[in-house]
Amino acid sequence: MRHAVAAAVGAALTIALAATPSAGRQTPASPPLVTSTPVTGSLARTIDPVIDTLWSHFSRRSAMGHVVYISQFWRLSGNLGYDATLNRIHDRLVAAGFQERPAKTAAARPPGSEVWIESYANAGKGWRYTVGTLALEHAGAPEEILLSRELTNLAVCINSFPTPDRGVVAPIVDVGAGDTEEAFAGKAVKDAIVLGDADPGQLWRRAVAHGARGVVSTNLGSYVSPDRPGAPATPRDQWNVLQWGSIPYDEAHKAFAFKATPHAAAVLRAAIARGGQVRVRAIVQSTFSTKPNRMLVAEIPGRVAPNERVVVTAHVQEPGANDNASGVATLAEMARAMRAGIRAGTIAQPDRTITFLWLEEISGSRQWLKDHAEAAKNVRYMFSMDMTGEDTRKTGGTFLIERWPDPGAVWDRPWDPHTEWGRGDVKAESLRGDLLNDLHLAICGRVAARTGWVVRTNPYEGGSDHTVFGAAGIPAVLDWHFTDRYYHTNLDTADKTSGSEMRNVGVAVAASAWLLASTRESTALNVAALVARAGAARVAVEEREGAKLASADADRVTASNRQDQIVQAWKKWYGEAVHSAARLVAGAPSAGLARRLDELSAPFMEK
Repeated sequence: MRHAVAAAVGAALTIALAATPSAGRQTPASPPLVTSTPVTGSLARTIDPVIDTLWSHFSRRSAMGHVVYISQFWRLSGNLGYDATLNRIHDRLVAAGFQERPAKTAAARPPGSEVWIESYANAGKGWRYTVGTLALEHAGAPEEILLSRELTNLAVCINSFPTPDRGVVAPIVDVGAGDTEEAFAGKAVKDAIVLGDADPGQLWRRAVAHGARGVVSTNLGSYVSPDRPGAPATPRDQWNVLQWGSIPYDEAHKAFAFKATPHAAAVLRAAIARGGQVRVRAIVQSTFSTKPNRMLVAEIPGRVAPNERVVVTAHVQEPGANDNASGVATLAEMARAMRAGIRAGTIAQPDRTITFLWLEEISGSRQWLKDHAEAAKNVRYMFSMDMTGEDTRKTGGTFLIERWPDPGAVWDRPWDPHTEWGRGDVKAESLRGDLLNDLHLAICGRVAARTGWVVRTNPYEGGSDHTVFGAAGIPAVLDWHFTDRYYHTNLDTADKTSGSEMRNVGVAVAASAWLLASTRESTALNVAALVARAGAARVAVEEREGAKLASADADRVTASNRQDQIVQAWKKWYGEAVHSAARLVAGAPSAGLARRLDELSAPFMEK
């Protein structure tokens, strides 16, 4: 989940994503001041029956079954686990009544829902490994296995080449941080295996350039812990947790890389500290394939404006249960639940088409937008489902809606904090107000009223499929969980996911997508009124809390000017967000709706 992207992502938004999650940034224990605006009146009467139907048809048992099955694989496009995952979800949807359609046909859409698989050239290799062992050699005694697929899983980095059957026995050389050339100075690295704290790709590049056979990276996120929330703290040198990683594909060097647990690193460094040469045995059995990439597509066609779309995605690659087997499972069961409700007549067929995509993160979204350029022009909204199934009691995370960029993405505010992932570089001039944030948050709040589900938001940060659609000018949000102490680790397993959490998220996203695809003018007006109420509440928070910050600043003049700039940015953003409700209506809005939207947005236009 959440890949770093080096370049800005387009003209619609000027965004440069952080290369790594930022350290030391904590989600507050107390609820932030940014909360949902309640759904009331006729809007509640419109959405509640949809929520009821989706709730009754969403199978928590099937969602968990998907997670258990999918999370046994390290899923990379073109490998066995990735393809098996797509095949499983495809078969589930066909059994639920989605009609099979050959990929990329120009045939007229049949009256029912469709499912198909599209293939395209794979930019990478379908890597997988079956054996990955790192053992410490002891003179005259059995070797000590520190890392293995059975003990720690995920220890071998993506793109590692296989060793000879009996492995590589070589000295282990500690280069400390390993992130500079100075760290390698005077070290006998040639033909050795290098131990360092840098991320595996960075460590690998330097070590291989010095002739190393492979590397062992100890890099671990500051938020990662093997202990459940509230449990006694395990000493770090006993931690058996690691975060998976990757190295460049390199046929010339055919090297390998491991990620080490803190326990394995401590054992190796203790052995080195005792003096003398320390040797390890590394065994890797891995394969590469050149199969094409695949994308699973399912659609519920719109009955009024079928060429207009709401898109919902879940990425398939990565090895984790929560990240992102849970997103794949949640999307499958919400699509099936929506189809069942429509077939039963308890949910109306949407006016716009709802498109569900199971794909490779980032690149798959780009591919869909490229291959379906005409359809992409008429995508109205997008939801990215990534890490949707955490058991929050076990992981310490919380459900979050990462918002379409608003002023909170530009100006840091303590009452609306970023997550451990860290902020993106969003420019104020790129902001464009939209109703999506507040409508989706309100519907999540409606679902939360059933069970006490905790729903929070964070400002835009970027790094998943919502970034790609946002760069195309399509309002998009991310539904996810963070801070997760098991993020990208070998401990992201099915026992830490929750069928109930997947139902909460799946029903809320499905209900939001349906409403965005099914709105008449009366509903659009109600949505605009909800957004206006949310905007008034947000501006009030910014004025009240911002004034406190400004008055406490030593440079009160500068702080006051900045405070005024922020408040005016929120007003402008919400004025546009209220007006965006006109896009909910298929076709041109009436003069009456346009007039009412002007009236609702007027308070935000006054300086």
